[in-house]
Amino acid sequence: MSWSDPIADMFTRIRNAHMAGRDMVEMPHSKLKGEITRVLKKEGFITDYVVEGGKRILRIYLKYTDEREPVIRGLKRESRPGLRKYVAADGVPQVLGGLGITILTTSSGVMTGKDAKKQKVGGEVVCSVW
Repeated sequence: MSWSDPIADMFTRIRNAHMAGRDMVEMPHSKLKGEITRVLKKEGFITDYVVEGGKRILRIYLKYTDEREPVIRGLKRESRPGLRKYVAADGVPQVLGGLGITILTTSSGVMTGKDAKKQKVGGEVVCSVW
């Protein structure tokens, strides 16, 4: 487990589960991980997620196409503990010309880059998903 960057650990677990063809992946829960997972579900990248148990385990149910290809083609950590990346509302990056999403943490909560532009808020770029 990565103690210095739990968000990168979360993304690595998702990537590894996709490569192994798993339908579900478990990890320790945190508020930020839960909010990122909520955005992924809202945008259709995962099937569902559940927070369980006394130790607060986050269980993510992964989504595949009919040909058993992962819906999440790529997942990249943008801002990291050693180099934070902040953007203004008009500087939110596009992913693959709009085919992917950018997830930001803002003063209004965790949201996609598109929602941040609509609400005219900037924040920290957590990741890009395509």
